[in-house]
Amino acid sequence: MQRPKIVVLDGYAGNPGDLSWSDMEALGDLTVYERTLPEQTFERIREADVVMTNKVRLDATMLSRLPRLRFVNVLATGVNVIDLPAAQRLGIVVSNVPAYSSQAVAQMAMGHLLNATTHVDHYVRQVRRGQWHGSPDYPCDRPIVELAGKQLGIVGLGHIGSALMHMALGMQMKVLAATSKSQQSLPDGVVRTDLDALFREADFVSLHCPLCADTQGMVSRERLLSMKKGAILVNTSRGGLVDEAALIEVLESGHLGAACLDAIIEEPPCATNPLLQAPRCYVTPHIGWTSYEARKRLMDTSVGNLKAFLEGKPTNVVS
Repeated sequence: MQRPKIVVLDGYAGNPGDLSWSDMEALGDLTVYERTLPEQTFERIREADVVMTNKVRLDATMLSRLPRLRFVNVLATGVNVIDLPAAQRLGIVVSNVPAYSSQAVAQMAMGHLLNATTHVDHYVRQVRRGQWHGSPDYPCDRPIVELAGKQLGIVGLGHIGSALMHMALGMQMKVLAATSKSQQSLPDGVVRTDLDALFREADFVSLHCPLCADTQGMVSRERLLSMKKGAILVNTSRGGLVDEAALIEVLESGHLGAACLDAIIEEPPCATNPLLQAPRCYVTPHIGWTSYEARKRLMDTSVGNLKAFLEGKPTNVVS
């Protein structure tokens, strides 16, 4: 292939300006768009040999209209924005960037759990409102829960789930894991169990699995109601794993202690999304992966993926 035409459809997500595109630019004629609307996609990539995308969808119809396209690099780990069977039929190689944000996302999950059990944000706001000024007591209207000795259920022990597991063990927590790994391969303090038992027995449940047909809506009303009263659900994976209507119902009933979500079905949410008003529901804007260090790995690996493809030895291939 001669010097390829490379188009980045939504570069702002991974690189809002604090990283360089120069290494990628050295590999071809590079055009970077900060964001791309669906109606702009075809015109921007109709002559591209290589496309980089984070959230912009490339479905079968779009891919079939791009005879020059030979390589797609997803600027993320999840590849649900690409019709992979269509790409394979058309001879388009698709690569992703695995494990670049494992520590950052695990840290976000733990940060959510710490906030829900220690209420740091709540107490900071209290002090700013003057509720500590002149008080004869320490104003403690929300109980602090120690994590040591509690059971954290982790659904999926891939890179992120495993990183969270080590954090939890370091905080003297017990870990229940729904995983394909054998019990013999797990460290002390981690017990392999099935999904239903994990939801019943854990004090906190954190989701770290991909969204697919088998996992869509797996956190159902029945599973939520099976959780201990006061238990906490953490989801930093994909919104579609959770039946959100059921989650709101269980929060409003008082059965669930809290829901900590860095991923929801509607992203970004509309102003009337009921999750935003649900009691004890803490929503962050899907930013667990956005640490500088993680995004630097994302960029470096994407450059490596492109270079390997151009050399005829593609890496991190998912199609």
